[in-house]
Amino acid sequence: MRTGWFVVATCLLAGCVTPPDNDAVTVIANVTVVDAVQGAVPGRRVVVRGDRIVEVGAQSGPVAADETDGSGRFLMPGLWDMHVHYLYDADLTEHMADLFLRWGVTSVRDTGGELAGMQRVRRVLAERRQPSPRLYFSGPLLDGKHVVYDGGRAATPPLGTPVPDERTARARVREMAEGGASFIKIYEMVSVDVFLTMVDEARALGLPIAAHIPLSMTADVAGPEVDSMEHLRNIELACAGNWQSLHLARMSHLTSGAETGYELRSDLHRAQRLPAIAAYDEVQCAHVLEKLRGTLQVPTLRLNGIGLQNPADRTDWNIALGGLPRAVQTRWLGAIAAARAGLNQGNDTFGRWSLDLVARMRDAGVPIAAGTDTPIGFAVPGYSLHNELDMLVRAGLTTQQALAAATTAPPRFFGFTDEGQIAPGMRADLVLLEANPLEDITHTRRIERVMVGGRWVPR
Repeated sequence: MRTGWFVVATCLLAGCVTPPDNDAVTVIANVTVVDAVQGAVPGRRVVVRGDRIVEVGAQSGPVAADETDGSGRFLMPGLWDMHVHYLYDADLTEHMADLFLRWGVTSVRDTGGELAGMQRVRRVLAERRQPSPRLYFSGPLLDGKHVVYDGGRAATPPLGTPVPDERTARARVREMAEGGASFIKIYEMVSVDVFLTMVDEARALGLPIAAHIPLSMTADVAGPEVDSMEHLRNIELACAGNWQSLHLARMSHLTSGAETGYELRSDLHRAQRLPAIAAYDEVQCAHVLEKLRGTLQVPTLRLNGIGLQNPADRTDWNIALGGLPRAVQTRWLGAIAAARAGLNQGNDTFGRWSLDLVARMRDAGVPIAAGTDTPIGFAVPGYSLHNELDMLVRAGLTTQQALAAATTAPPRFFGFTDEGQIAPGMRADLVLLEANPLEDITHTRRIERVMVGGRWVPR
């Protein structure tokens, strides 16, 4: 993926995770190493010095008393969640780091939050005595003249900022870069000219770009200009046989200017999503997916398909919910009860279409990464990433491909080459499991210990 010196320097200077003693050595002996590149290799001895893996070799003798005994255990790379909103729920923000680590998520990409707030979160994580997940953030959603997440209602906290013209576009991107953002996030209400200006400025500064496809554009045109696309949003229109007429109607509605950003976006998705899916054209969609082969897709299937798999119906839901602050538990239980009829009986067309589209993307060679939109849609930090892996396998990915979506694919967005595998020189972000996730992806939940930057997370 396209990146530059600025991102690397930002992450190094930001203190994304507290470094360990560079001379500290940890040995995990007689373990089965599992990653998306080499599969499962039993009988390995993994040596960590400081925050790096320095040796992976065959176990040649008994396990020493000062080594971690990995007999019957499986060691995989730490997981990434590629779509998180740390500031979405103020009652959760301070608890999210520990929740992510509890569930083996050692790296987080925050895809939209007020800049000063995200700077504070990064600072707090860097100053913690206990290990913290690595945090990469975009700053606020760079939206158009109308802002969807403008703070106008409970469902739309102030995560976005207006970018009405090209001059503002360049200024906003520079502001993100100077404020320590690791990438930028372009949102749905921007105009074509503003979109292209932000892309140009981000490229000049070496910042990767995540985006919702703007409502003013189509996925096959905007998608190749960015590094990741979120939620499969707006691909359904581009894949429709009548996409031209749908897009003309959309542009007419956008220029009416009679609604807020939230209302405009909601009305258009409500009016066009299901008709576009009904008008799906195989040849047209093959053309779109060919255009997207260089753009990472973060489908958030657990969110798109929430009507197919209500999180509260999972057997381990109460365990996950029990880790949340009491105020959040109470609020979520009430909201789930109120929404249950809609979740279980609502239209599941978009969820099923999302599963089918991910299967087509896999076949077309479109890269896929795992993200959840935590905490939106009752997404427990960390826990929801495992639900996303389940859904990716349900969509047709192999367990190894699903594991890649949460380990090897995410670092490529930033241009990192030293993460996602268990090999010498790689970051020592590791998860020790009781069972093999390549046999059953639900085994990623069977976590015994978690390591971040060479440090074990306290049990």
